[in-house]
Amino acid sequence: MNKIKILALGDSYTIGEDVAQSESWPFLLKRNLENKCFSVELKVVAKTGWTTGELDTAIEESNLGKNEYDLVFLLIGVNNQYRGYCIDKYRNEFRRLLLKAKTYSAYNSVFILSIPDWSCTPFAAEKDKERISEEIDAFNRENFEVSESEGALYLSITGISRRSADDHRYTASDGLHPSGYQYEKWVEKIMLKMDWSALL
Repeated sequence: MNKIKILALGDSYTIGEDVAQSESWPFLLKRNLENKCFSVELKVVAKTGWTTGELDTAIEESNLGKNEYDLVFLLIGVNNQYRGYCIDKYRNEFRRLLLKAKTYSAYNSVFILSIPDWSCTPFAAEKDKERISEEIDAFNRENFEVSESEGALYLSITGISRRSADDHRYTASDGLHPSGYQYEKWVEKIMLKMDWSALL
């Protein structure tokens, strides 16, 4: 049985705020890979509310092994947007996180997941949805351009998150975060993007 080590870096979208751990996308991915007869070891460094700077600090304190992980994922930025932080600072801090994440990858590659659009959730009902959505798009343009320039694999799940506007199944009970159902859709996209030859 082939063994895979996965590292998932992020915020509430990575830990799966308001859903069972087994329904968060890293653990759904783990189960999908185990169903394909892989032995999977998963490490998650994420916390609700973290910005790029806070994730960077946490990574430094986590004693992660260099070149240790077969799959490394990075999803970060919504809290930078939510707090109104400078997008140029986000770009610079995101690049630093990506370069750092690559050092933990055995293949010097990282999966980048785009930032979901929380303007489509019930939580944003009384907020300026158009402004939020435009800002999410702007932040995602930054992380996409950085990912392209650094040779990272980019996976846009923002479109999936926007289904929350018309389908309650995509939102967790808190009215803000993705549901396990939505995370399943993310994992379907991740599995399609996977380079299986590198894992065998």
